[in-house]
Amino acid sequence: MTAEDGLPPLRDVIARHGLAAKKSLGQNFLFDLNLTRRIARAALPFEGFTIVEVGPGPGGLTRALLMEGAEDIVAIERDPRAIPALNEIAAHYPGRLRVVESDALDVKWNEIASKPAKIAANLPYNIGTLLLTSWLGAEQWPPWFSSLTLMFQKEVAQRITAAPGTEHYGRLSVLCNWRCETQRLFDVNRSAFTPAPKVTSSAVQLIPRPAPLPACDVKTLERMTAAAFGQRRKMLRQSLKSVFADPVAVLSSLGIDPAKRAEELTVSDFARLALELATKSSC
Repeated sequence: MTAEDGLPPLRDVIARHGLAAKKSLGQNFLFDLNLTRRIARAALPFEGFTIVEVGPGPGGLTRALLMEGAEDIVAIERDPRAIPALNEIAAHYPGRLRVVESDALDVKWNEIASKPAKIAANLPYNIGTLLLTSWLGAEQWPPWFSSLTLMFQKEVAQRITAAPGTEHYGRLSVLCNWRCETQRLFDVNRSAFTPAPKVTSSAVQLIPRPAPLPACDVKTLERMTAAAFGQRRKMLRQSLKSVFADPVAVLSSLGIDPAKRAEELTVSDFARLALELATKSSC
């Protein structure tokens, strides 16, 4: 039996290569090509782009990306057991897939693609948020990628796309929405994965803003959100004492009520505070 792309079904591939998912690698495989093609289509168009996939495992999303027309894919895979399966896909689609055996945390991302890139991935759960913050926290902006189409645990997806004043709004929300336009695309039931994770997953997409406004230093912004959300139940006049000698004066000068809490501030408010901190630090 073969799948519609002419390759063996993923369950057969996994059995033949002994690819039982490893919890230590954050692996949860998607077998349903209709679902992986839905993820792939969300990342369209592919023409003129290198598609970077992280943690392809046996290649479910990889095959979907190829079926949807991707002509240049770089797949970063840490698990040596998955490399033969991915090489079989590469042989089936000559010249369209390059397999790189590497830990994604060690990759020099700006050297991966020879042309503009898009990232599309069912990220390993154990490093997904870390990878995202490393991509969005880069000092050079605009970044080397033009879009991110990613699968996360639903709770992480909610944090990525959360608006001020909502339950999931926090440090990750500020960073993501300052630097990108974010959208939660659709949820994926835990039963779609093997092994089934304990929670629902969600596909999200982030499109980088060419020039995030207000403009500020990303590291200073991260320092600001760490202070504010590190004590999120406290009013800003208290939580920001670790970064400002007189937070009440600073907040008041920016038209921000010192009695507010972190979750009540907009992304723009945090960027303005980061600018103020940078100004005072340079004095």
